[in-house]
Amino acid sequence: MQDKINVTVWNEFVHEKKDEAVRKIYPNGIHTAIADFLGKDGRFSVRTATLDQEENGLPESILEKTDVLVWWGHMAHEKLADEVALRVKRRVLEGMGLIVLHSAHFSKPFKLLMGTNCSLKWREADEKARLWVIEPGHPIAAGLGEYFELPGEEMYGERFDIPQPDTTVFITWFEGGNVFRSGCCWDRGNGRVFYFQPGHETYPTYYEPNVRKVITNAVAWAAPRVNIKDDCPNAKVPLEPIQKRDLSAYRAIANKG
Repeated sequence: MQDKINVTVWNEFVHEKKDEAVRKIYPNGIHTAIADFLGKDGRFSVRTATLDQEENGLPESILEKTDVLVWWGHMAHEKLADEVALRVKRRVLEGMGLIVLHSAHFSKPFKLLMGTNCSLKWREADEKARLWVIEPGHPIAAGLGEYFELPGEEMYGERFDIPQPDTTVFITWFEGGNVFRSGCCWDRGNGRVFYFQPGHETYPTYYEPNVRKVITNAVAWAAPRVNIKDDCPNAKVPLEPIQKRDLSAYRAIANKG
């Protein structure tokens, strides 16, 4: 029997403690709402982690056992330790999957993996959002129709300062006229990264069935295919015999330059 995919759902868990409106929607935190529906899928074994825990909830011992890391953050990006952000990046390059949600486009791990500012336009105006599935054959779009709608979301608009995605699965149209690449995939090293736009904290986005389907599909898609440690080994012993040559004349070219 195949082992389950080990999922860690990380959340800074700040809004829910400070804002009563957010707490009413996510009384136990956004991370718990996401972990609850993922935990109902028999393929996954799910744990949660938050910013205020030791080592921001992501010590080596946890990340080593994580196949896919789901990340939500907004108002406390800079409070994440640089060491932890680099640790997440390294694990992705080794093979761990990373699902980046909503305002985590500005998180340290995502920026490190993208190598760009990851900036965008935004507006809070209770706008309807229509998410168009432009790659219906992609595993993340499995079980979805041609599009689905959210009655209210924070607008994210282009230009989104990211590297060209390997695949763009969703493009969102917002009621105010903006459009946004809202579901983007990348390979980074041996790992996979998926960014998904919906999920502003003042909306019950993570209870919406289609959003849950996308995140569930994304976790399965991002599960490791390999796990190769980044140890840069010295291959002292060659596979084939290497002929001994006198390179003194060749090296002397440098002295004539």
